[in-house]
Amino acid sequence: FDCGQRFHGAVMLALGWAAWKTYLGRDELDGYRRHVMGALGDALSSSRPKEALSVLEANLALTRRFWSQDEDLILSAQANVANCLTVPGLRDKARQDEALVLRRGIYARRLAVNGASHVDAIGSGCNVACSLIIMKRFGESRRLLRDLLVRSRQSLGSDHDFTLNIVHSLVETLTLNPERTRDDLRLHQ
Repeated sequence: FDCGQRFHGAVMLALGWAAWKTYLGRDELDGYRRHVMGALGDALSSSRPKEALSVLEANLALTRRFWSQDEDLILSAQANVANCLTVPGLRDKARQDEALVLRRGIYARRLAVNGASHVDAIGSGCNVACSLIIMKRFGESRRLLRDLLVRSRQSLGSDHDFTLNIVHSLVETLTLNPERTRDDLRLHQ
């Protein structure tokens, strides 16, 4: 029915609400209920970010309360909150700082638990770099992205989506940085 495509916009929002209404009556301990709450928050994030943030924060609290032993679930719920904080409708200095703190904490845990070359650690590092770019902290983002690029190429390959996204983010960092030098523009340092 979906041909493997990712839904977005009104369709994603309708599916998020439909899933939430389907599982709302289940017990708080039900994993499907927790999962669709996160899906609803994700669906709301592009069109109604303030509502999305409330849903995602409630989902994080629920996950911490009933699934405290599952660090991966908690880190994923934290990442959803951090991602919502970076949506243009919510972007202000305090929220960007909060998102960066969350993303750095997630990245640190992913490094500790999974190792530096694991796909989840690399993805979390990309999220930190995105926050740094939004905050115009280009020196930090450049250093992190170069490190991530080496690890991603080695462990995931040059044609992996994360590797390509890292290259794109590195180009964005270098392009947006008004203080860039010729040496900065060399991608293979």
